[in-house]
Amino acid sequence: SLPQWPVLYFEVLSLDFWQRYRVEGYGSLVLPASPGVHMLTIPTWRPVDLGTVAEMRRFFIGGSPELEDLTYIRIPSTFKGKRLSRFGFRTETTGSVTFRLCCLQQSKAFLENSALRQRMQSVLDRLGGFSQQSSVYNVLEAFQRARRRMQEARESLPQDLISTSASAV
Repeated sequence: SLPQWPVLYFEVLSLDFWQRYRVEGYGSLVLPASPGVHMLTIPTWRPVDLGTVAEMRRFFIGGSPELEDLTYIRIPSTFKGKRLSRFGFRTETTGSVTFRLCCLQQSKAFLENSALRQRMQSVLDRLGGFSQQSSVYNVLEAFQRARRRMQEARESLPQDLISTSASAV
């Protein structure tokens, strides 16, 4: 078991014609617990400064508030308490990002199950080998029976017939 299920933190950036970067949004996604293909749409948000000057600065110069610690998207790594307050931290929603995830799971339990399957397969192979051995044994037994019948038939033939065929050879 994992101490905490994996989380994907992401930051959406834009690049304009004059090569200026802007933060368009942040988001986080808890990876699905079940294997398979998952389509997840995650809402994004970004921190904002209030006022027209801040918006004009963002548009013309390209600067905007950014998070120093991406874990602040959920619960900051520096947080040591029972309740998290983000009072005074202003944000706005900026859209959403859709993820298509193809998830696999690997764990020791799965490996143990596959080892058990392999052991069962080797037992079946051995049983198959025994059945092959028994079929070879059956063929040899049939050959011995046929050989005995041939010898019995030879013994039941008249002696003069056997002596003439032996002298001809």
